[in-house]
Amino acid sequence: MNDSQATLERRIARLAAAGGSATFAGNRIGLEKEGLRVSANGRLAETPHPPALGAALTHPYITTDFSEALIELITPPLSSGREALEFLTDIHLYVYRHLPGELLWGTSMPCILSRAGEIPLAQYGTSNAATMKTAYRRGLGNRYGRTMQLIAGVHFNFSFADAFWDLYQDQEVVTGERVGFRAEAQMGMIRNLQRIGWLVPYLFGASPAVCASFVQGRETDLQRFDADTLFYPHATSLRMGDIGYQNKQEEGTGIKANYDSLDAYVRSLTWAIQTPCPQYEAIGVKVGDRYEQLNANVLQIENEYYSTVRPKQIMDWMEKPTLALRRRGIRYVELRSLDVNIFEPVGVGDEQLLFLDGLMLYCLLLGSPRIGARERREIDENQVLTAHRGREPGLALVRDRSPVALRQWAGEILDGMAAAAELLDGAANGPRSENLRRQREKVGHPDLTPSARILETMRERHEGFFAFSQRLAEKHRRDLRSLELSPERQALLDRLAVDSLRQQREIEAADDRSFDDFLETYFAQGH
Repeated sequence: MNDSQATLERRIARLAAAGGSATFAGNRIGLEKEGLRVSANGRLAETPHPPALGAALTHPYITTDFSEALIELITPPLSSGREALEFLTDIHLYVYRHLPGELLWGTSMPCILSRAGEIPLAQYGTSNAATMKTAYRRGLGNRYGRTMQLIAGVHFNFSFADAFWDLYQDQEVVTGERVGFRAEAQMGMIRNLQRIGWLVPYLFGASPAVCASFVQGRETDLQRFDADTLFYPHATSLRMGDIGYQNKQEEGTGIKANYDSLDAYVRSLTWAIQTPCPQYEAIGVKVGDRYEQLNANVLQIENEYYSTVRPKQIMDWMEKPTLALRRRGIRYVELRSLDVNIFEPVGVGDEQLLFLDGLMLYCLLLGSPRIGARERREIDENQVLTAHRGREPGLALVRDRSPVALRQWAGEILDGMAAAAELLDGAANGPRSENLRRQREKVGHPDLTPSARILETMRERHEGFFAFSQRLAEKHRRDLRSLELSPERQALLDRLAVDSLRQQREIEAADDRSFDDFLETYFAQGH
């Protein structure tokens, strides 16, 4: 048994003796789900964000991401995965009441796309804050291409109960202020989530193929599934591979954040936000009267940094994320590696959520040394290998400079998670333990994974990616429209839509300076 595993078992035994599953009663789970609005013929919707849904700038649960057609649905932090799924389902029901003739695309990879320049940027009104959000998105399009920004995903937001943190700190015999202890522990958890994060796209990846229009004529080594579909035979998640959205440090246009501590993480992102990048300087910042990007630095703002997992803090209005982390520590951890699951009407289901909170606890309690440059390369390599070839027989990843079979390593992780699952369930054969058995089956039988099921269905039905995705999106719409939205939830979402529009008007009316001054003040925070 290695030191990390011994540390895990010791910590789990202490927590079980001190109260077991009751210690985690205050854990919270939240979900963020992105999805493209598409027309009846499967093309990107050209309509604006429906006003009846409220203001994308200020609505807490219904907003937009990169494009006006890329809707983002957000739940509040709730006490269980089941509650989060119910809330997310209710938001879908509400949205569909205001999408006559349109579909919510059910996969991470986009629908049929025309020219990238025709993809509309998200709009948020006339305020300085709205202008900043759109200018940031214009910058993303100029830097990485607009097509890349239409890839959708599901983010899993997780926080441990305050009662757990107090008990855990006492058991670790760490004195000092609580915020610092929690930050140090959660940065260790994040490092472990990166080390073994390849397991998430293996088990739940659902993007093994893509519409040929996505590559927009670029050279790739993707294979032809049919005339209109590209794929890799053993892919799990093209979204998480190297055709997805990345910060490419090796090309001088990105960074690798430092996860040694929260302070190191904040410092590394701050450096990127303040350091000019010659390639982006060539784009220009303010060209004529329009901002082509917020600045010409390595990152425009923190959100541009691509990572599978992030430390997060709830922000005040227009507060910089790094400043919120520096001031108040880590409130929750955001795992960003879940594909939209086309087999679930809302893109995510119980199976993923029962696995992920167990994974969070496992990664917190497991020993977590710092990540050096060599291990960082291994982490990146393992992610791409799993994304492109995860179901390939005999595939080996790299661990501690040595090859290790993916199946062997995955089995070791799932075995190690068993005690954490029992601790959360409060029993030896609870729902998380049963779910782990299903995940072990996927390791032994890759044809059970969502990615394999997608390709198999496409072959059986002689469907390309587009036809397959559109058919299931239409089925999900029918299924969701057959459900009833409770009067209480309907009233809540109606009220939030009205309130968000009023808040947007108030923000616009309160603007008292130019956008140039607004932007200068925003970036000066914390100096």
